[in-house]
Amino acid sequence: MPKFCPIALAEDPTPDYLLDCKDCGLYEQGTRMVWGEGNPEAPIMIILDNPGAREDREGESFLCGTRQTLQEVANDAGLKIEDLYVTFILKRKPVRAYDKELTRQICMKHLDQQLSEKKPALILCLGNVAVQSFLQNPEAEVKSLRGSWHDVRGFQTAVAYHPLAVRRRPNLRSLLLEDLRFVAERFYNLGH
Repeated sequence: MPKFCPIALAEDPTPDYLLDCKDCGLYEQGTRMVWGEGNPEAPIMIILDNPGAREDREGESFLCGTRQTLQEVANDAGLKIEDLYVTFILKRKPVRAYDKELTRQICMKHLDQQLSEKKPALILCLGNVAVQSFLQNPEAEVKSLRGSWHDVRGFQTAVAYHPLAVRRRPNLRSLLLEDLRFVAERFYNLGH
């Protein structure tokens, strides 16, 4: 079997009327808005905290460790790239200090818009920031919520560790794989 090679997924274009959004203030940090990536029609929506680094200092596109790890573990769990759409709580990568709680609250309206348009069959929140923001519970933690389904805003939602945490602490990889297999099992049981 050939070795799986992660790829840069196609970006879902930011709606034109939001390209210059200034509501949260992150535009002042100079990063561009990233609406999402992968298959916009995918049945599984993955929510991360922010889009992370996407270009190097010269402006050349590259695949960051978070996206590499996510794709590798998703593949190992039996999920196909075309079944995944990745989006973010914050649509811009923060590069300096900012009011985290306020900014996340403001940016949730964009995620709400995506949810109403895309209507995913399943949602997977990765990392405490995404989990706390999506569940609207600042006390929510992956370690106590993983391994079960939660009805959040009418969507079947699972949670797992952030791929960056897995890169920093490789012992978490088996837990991320377990959680992605948990999602894959539900996905295939739904007839996909």
